Amino acid sequence: MTDHNPKEMQKNGTDSVTVISKIWRHFLSGVLVTAPLALTAYIVWQTITTIDEKVKSLIPAKYYFEKYIPFDLPGFGIIIAFVVFTLIGTFATGFLGRLFVKTGERFVNRMPVVRGLYSAVKQIFEAVFKRDKNSFREVVLIEYPRKGLWSLGFVTGVTQGEVQQGTKEEVVNVFVPTTPNPTSGYLLFVPRSDLKPMSMTVEEGIKMVVSAGIITPAALDKNSPENPKVK
Repeated sequence: MTDHNPKEMQKNGTDSVTVISKIWRHFLSGVLVTAPLALTAYIVWQTITTIDEKVKSLIPAKYYFEKYIPFDLPGFGIIIAFVVFTLIGTFATGFLGRLFVKTGERFVNRMPVVRGLYSAVKQIFEAVFKRDKNSFREVVLIEYPRKGLWSLGFVTGVTQGEVQQGTKEEVVNVFVPTTPNPTSGYLLFVPRSDLKPMSMTVEEGIKMVVSAGIITPAALDKNSPENPKVK
């Protein structure tokens, strides 16, 4: 009969656990490196193919590049869309284009339900693409939903009109997003004195919201020029 040394058995068991732990850590490291790249590539590819399909359905088949070259050309739809939007923008900035746009907006503004939808969508796109200096540029902390609890918010502009007239203090528009979906949230009208400006960028703030606080940007020097101030 063979005698088994308890110490040797315990050592072999510990070595096995160590090897398994190392393999598991390497596996997780591989996932962390590969998954974000693969998911990003997948989203980009799906976006390109979706746009290609939509644009190609509007173009006669005889104009497809694929008919004249021996391989598929991903992104053909995006190129066509870019050219079309550029031409439309060029036309819209001219005299006839501005006249056409104003005439169309007058027509839309006479439609009870459509005019509200058009106005809201137009303002959102203008704020995003024109990147107005008072829109989506600042990250702040506010005490919400009650005193003692702090929420991350994004300043979207200075409150004007009836809302400002109905308050005693000067207030600003603050959008408080939900986690992990920052596209939904709450619009708050907050007194300027109750805001605590943050040094992080809007992109860093969104990452923090989406990750539920797992991704936290490092603090900047208070005297740094990168430290934004609420305007």
